[in-house]
Amino acid sequence: MKFTSFEKAWLRIIGFLAFVIVGVFMIQPLLPAFHIKEEPLADPASLKKLIAGLPLPVPPIETKAEFLGKTVTPPSLTLLSTISRVLGIATSSEEKRIEVDLTRQRVYAFEGTRRVYEFVVSTGKWGATPTGEFIVWAKVRSQKMSGGSGNTYYYLPNVPYVQFFYNNQVDKSRGFSFHGTYWHNNFGHPMSHGCVNMRIEDAKTLFEWTSPAVTDPNAWSTNATSENPGTKVVIYGITPEE
Repeated sequence: MKFTSFEKAWLRIIGFLAFVIVGVFMIQPLLPAFHIKEEPLADPASLKKLIAGLPLPVPPIETKAEFLGKTVTPPSLTLLSTISRVLGIATSSEEKRIEVDLTRQRVYAFEGTRRVYEFVVSTGKWGATPTGEFIVWAKVRSQKMSGGSGNTYYYLPNVPYVQFFYNNQVDKSRGFSFHGTYWHNNFGHPMSHGCVNMRIEDAKTLFEWTSPAVTDPNAWSTNATSENPGTKVVIYGITPEE
């Protein structure tokens, strides 16, 4: 069967377009951005208030939470009624930073070159934890988090010791954070939708060590300012596939 020059040209165009489409579908799953869901990881209304610089009120008491089809009990709000003094005050020559090693599922806290804390954590499994350099922009004593769908649905009120972080590529509205975790104890393995899950006692220690410092003992939330800036966060490595 012979084709005219016109038909041959169209066949080449169709073949090229088919090649591009197949290539896009093959490459997309390899891109980090493809795995990151755009839905907020924390309560959108609360995030909106924090982004506007407004304080969050004490949340309502809730006694039931759900994670992956299982009902769990959130911690009592009374456990979060007081915040200890800020720990590990660094001098100007001992700048604080947090490092997150996705490969080893670890969080490290540094003052200058000195490592002061190491925590076993759980990072993103159903959504990627972003890599790069970030800043803690807000801290909340407890925060509702919900999302997912079907088998990955979660509704988690009173998530304790939340520290939200962001950069120019990862917007504040995404709600990525470090926080305490009461719905699983599988630390050292990916278990989150993108946040950094920590044992509650570890999250409290990090919360009290980082900036912005909690200057109002009665405030439920604290935003970073130019006078009270947030701690630097560096996230690197490759999350294990489990």
